[in-house]
Amino acid sequence: MRLAEAWRVALDALRANRLRSVLTMLGVVIGVAAVVALVAIGTGTKQQIEQQVEGLGSNLLIVVPGRLEAGAAPSVSNLSLDDADAVGRIVGDRNRVAVTVASGENVRAGSRQTFTSMQGVLETTPTVFVRRLDRGAYLTRSDVNTARRVAVLGAGVATSLFGDRDPIGRQLTIGGVRFRVIGTFEPLGQSLGVDRDNEVHVPVTAAQRLLGTDRIDALAIRAPDRDRIDKLGADVVAALGERHPDTDFSAVTQQQILGVLGDILGVLTGVLAAIAGISLLVGGVGVSNIMLVSVRERTREIGLRKAVGARPRDIGLQFLLEAVLLTTIGGVLGMALGIGTALLADRLTPVPAAVTWWSLTLAFGVSAAVGILFGVVPAQRAGRLDPVVALRTE
Repeated sequence: MRLAEAWRVALDALRANRLRSVLTMLGVVIGVAAVVALVAIGTGTKQQIEQQVEGLGSNLLIVVPGRLEAGAAPSVSNLSLDDADAVGRIVGDRNRVAVTVASGENVRAGSRQTFTSMQGVLETTPTVFVRRLDRGAYLTRSDVNTARRVAVLGAGVATSLFGDRDPIGRQLTIGGVRFRVIGTFEPLGQSLGVDRDNEVHVPVTAAQRLLGTDRIDALAIRAPDRDRIDKLGADVVAALGERHPDTDFSAVTQQQILGVLGDILGVLTGVLAAIAGISLLVGGVGVSNIMLVSVRERTREIGLRKAVGARPRDIGLQFLLEAVLLTTIGGVLGMALGIGTALLADRLTPVPAAVTWWSLTLAFGVSAAVGILFGVVPAQRAGRLDPVVALRTE
């Protein structure tokens, strides 16, 4: 039997039992759509997190007390502004070093109040990190040196406290201490699960005075170039180790953060795809079951074909093509459904999704393989039927 004729006969067989064919394909459609959609969501989430990490700035080096290892106990920071000055000398440019001391505080303006993250920072923060102002000005070195009570508000805080009014020059209280607003940030949204618009930046010295401490929580360094970032991290950790012999320090780069997060999200995406693949397996079992039923129903047809000269391999190929055709059509429909689901999720929900070519190739390839795998047994059974016995079957 010629291959073209075999495909035509397979299509005629499927059209003869339209409802059964559609119900059989449904399992494959759902399985393929689930694989495509879940892989797209996993990939979109990974890309979004990578963009957020890279959006913090370029060539960043974060230095924190303690060891960043699984099971390591958290360390209380004993870093100070003197340490930041020492690190600035190692880097060769004080403007490339930023610090932070953070605390959750109630912020009030008139009758309005909100709970926000107060960040005590240096004037170098916009240089080290990517933070753009919407209006007003940022902190200056004079503000830091004199512990001036001035504040720069995140977009969410500015809206909560002042609504549509211009907050520049207005007063607010942080932890009961009055500050004057000198600027507001552009809206930034969520970054690594943190609402960057729910922040208030004040001079680190003013924050330390408010909190009654002289510590800083962490240092951030913008390296001159990516090639020197590892050596710079080692030099900074060594220098801080000499200044604080009883404390361990760790330096982590953006690439290391992206590597760890990428590995975690890659595993999660694989798990999601594997779970969705179970439905493809179930769909394959359904295809095999229906093809076995079809062999029984068409026993006389098989006997007649063998009686007029059809070889066992021709009969087997016929039923195998029918199974492959079922799963292939189901795979194409499933890809379309999966792409549509992913695009709708990306546009209408907070869940990011990005359809990749490899997920489509994988889903289509697996669906075709399911047809071959689960169509072999029915095809072999049909090919082995004795023509005399088949013709006598009622």
